[in-house]
Amino acid sequence: MEKQMFSITGMTCASCAKAVERSVSKVLGVQAANVNFATEKLSVEYDESKTNIDSIKEAVKKAGYSAQEEQNQNIREIIIPISGMTCASCANAIEKSIKKLPGVPEVNVNFATEKAKVVYDTSKTRISEIKDAIAKAGYKALEIEAGEQVDQERERREKEMKSLWVRFWVSAIFTVPLLYIAMGHMLKLPLPGIIMPEMHPINFGMIQLILAIPVVIAGYKFYTVGFSRLIRREPNMDSLIAMGTGAAFLYGIYAIYQIIQGNIEYANDLYFETAGVIIALIMLGKYLEAVTKGKTSEAIKKLMGLAPKTAVVIHDGKEVVIPIEEVEVGDIILVKPGEKIPVDGEVVEGRTSVDESMLTGESIPVEKNPGSKVIGASINKNGTIKFKATKVGKDTALSQIIKLVEDAQGSKAPIAKMADIISGYFVPVVIAIGIIAGVAWYLSGMSVIFSLTIFIAILVIACPCALGLATPTAIMVGTGKGAEHGVLIKGGEALETAHKIQTIVFDKTGTITEGKPKVTDIVTVGTVNETELLQLSASAEKGSEHPLGEAIVNRANELNLEFLNLEHFEAIPGHGIEVKIQGKQMLLGNKKLMDDRKIEITLQKESDKLAEEGKTPMFIAIEDKLAGIIAVADVMKPSSKRAIEVLHKMGIEVAMITGDNRRTAEAIAKQVGIDRVLAEVLPQDKANEVKKLQLEGLKVAMVGDGINDAPALAQADIGIAIGSGTDVAMESADIVLMRSDLMDVPTALQLSKKTIRNIKQNLFWAFAYNTAGIPVAAGLLYLLGGPLLNPIIAAGAMAFSSVSVLTNALRLKRFKPLH
Repeated sequence: MEKQMFSITGMTCASCAKAVERSVSKVLGVQAANVNFATEKLSVEYDESKTNIDSIKEAVKKAGYSAQEEQNQNIREIIIPISGMTCASCANAIEKSIKKLPGVPEVNVNFATEKAKVVYDTSKTRISEIKDAIAKAGYKALEIEAGEQVDQERERREKEMKSLWVRFWVSAIFTVPLLYIAMGHMLKLPLPGIIMPEMHPINFGMIQLILAIPVVIAGYKFYTVGFSRLIRREPNMDSLIAMGTGAAFLYGIYAIYQIIQGNIEYANDLYFETAGVIIALIMLGKYLEAVTKGKTSEAIKKLMGLAPKTAVVIHDGKEVVIPIEEVEVGDIILVKPGEKIPVDGEVVEGRTSVDESMLTGESIPVEKNPGSKVIGASINKNGTIKFKATKVGKDTALSQIIKLVEDAQGSKAPIAKMADIISGYFVPVVIAIGIIAGVAWYLSGMSVIFSLTIFIAILVIACPCALGLATPTAIMVGTGKGAEHGVLIKGGEALETAHKIQTIVFDKTGTITEGKPKVTDIVTVGTVNETELLQLSASAEKGSEHPLGEAIVNRANELNLEFLNLEHFEAIPGHGIEVKIQGKQMLLGNKKLMDDRKIEITLQKESDKLAEEGKTPMFIAIEDKLAGIIAVADVMKPSSKRAIEVLHKMGIEVAMITGDNRRTAEAIAKQVGIDRVLAEVLPQDKANEVKKLQLEGLKVAMVGDGINDAPALAQADIGIAIGSGTDVAMESADIVLMRSDLMDVPTALQLSKKTIRNIKQNLFWAFAYNTAGIPVAAGLLYLLGGPLLNPIIAAGAMAFSSVSVLTNALRLKRFKPLH
């Protein structure tokens, strides 16, 4: 299955989005089609053996819109100077050679300037391959001029905003005098005698027509799109505006004809100012909408801005500055203090501390030594390092995060589908209501002008723009805000489900605990002191690969203890080890080993107490006598207890899943306040345990970090992966916590609750506005002795409704987690 994103142009409301979805879904081989009206993106999942991109674009075209494949960050343009060309056929030879490469849609070699302009897809080909193609053609590629990344998406948005702004001003410049001439005389404002309706009614009508024509031309798109949608029997918002203003404009022309015929009473029934003001106001609303839409995707822009533009690569012992896109896996990169790390890699030389807060949210700089992993876009603080690039381009952690956020912003929450269905039926219903109401008033004895007012007001006030923007804008801001807090929410569905969670299951090792056992207690018997016992035990365990032994060795290293030479070493599987140090026979292991060797355990009380605290006691015997106990435990993450307290305050039950024995597990659960303990669970059974909870009717979230957590993460209603975990876990999860901080679990749930509340507010106001506006426009208040809704006020209200929904969504930018 292939997944492709398209930019859609020409959409004006939610029913346009629905029409595109419907048309694309009919294409054979298309599994899923989702249109996000706020981002103007279409996401399509399709079977490439049954259909292709051209068929999908054709389906969009049939629906009355145009589609362009997303060029995203992979498309780049570079200028390569070339030496060795002697004539135009040399340029042709180079072009042919480069065009053979995959992912090169455009090549232009200019013989006069001796430069090649290459547009290529960084995910399919690399600069080194382009240089090789030039060399194969018999020429030499010189130092590359860093070209700008093609940002067609931003250019298109800016172009659209500029066009709307210009068209708004054109319509406003002609509408203001038009409104003054049409309404001024009623308010006793002065008018030149030559256009006074009583003295020169034809001039009065003609000047209004002349002023209205440029406004209608400025709003030509409403008519071209609106009427074409009507003909296709899939009317949208533009259809409502086109019908309403078109009716007003045509009636105005009819009135002028009547005035010329001598019926001068028609001078009071001209309707040009209504058409003009409606177009100007809606144009302003559309411009404000475009500006606000731009703000919703600021999170992506911020993330993109984190990456440095160049890298210093060591080539043949020399430092060469190259564009970041040219960095290849395996390149050795030099980073000086204060510089940004260009791509992901592994330190090969030098020591430093790195600020990774922009990606992980962790404010304390992380120490880096040879062998340490570094993340692209993090900041090198105080030392100079050389590192080997391991992930470049779209594979870096930053690019993956940007991709995750982009995908989430393009996805739909189930709540949005309801709004889409309603808006799909909304426009035809509104047209029907408008026609019925207009005809009903006319048949009841009201004038044509009164009936026309009703018809236009209904069409204009009922535009379902606000409905279409209500959900996607909130999801965009919500997922963007999550990314700022180090919480990556993979889609609208995950965002919506998260607020319903009743039980959270935490994996113990590496999630609630650090996942690295540490020495917590040393208890001695007889003449051996704590330091001696640790030194002897660490020396004995130096050759062991057991995690408990590793913890003892690490503790000895921390205290700079000297390791003693081993004279004999023997591992006793499932029990411990037997060694000889300085001529002394030593046993290190569990209670079973001591019992087998008939060694009396004189520290039974201390041993039981340690086990109750969730620690693992290791017994040490020297020359068949107990010398002491070293207790090792996987220590709690500092945030675990606080996170669980916050979850309890939110009314969420917390469970812990572990392979540990029940006693140890219960001890850990007691320390952090866990409600349910699922102990002695084999890795392959974790998903089943989650399933059992779901069968109790609970909405379950699973938090884990390892490969063995992946099935459970997938089984849960919401899978939450710890960012320091494995790629598999992060792939299976719906939410990824970049900071590996459990406090981000309540943050994710709080953000979900806030976003869903925001969506519900948006939908409520959009529905309330549309449903309340229609009866008022249909003359309900007039029936009850109140005023008639002027179409001009209806247009202002319609534009305001969209902007208010967008503004409400932007309030989410102020989100702060409550800890």
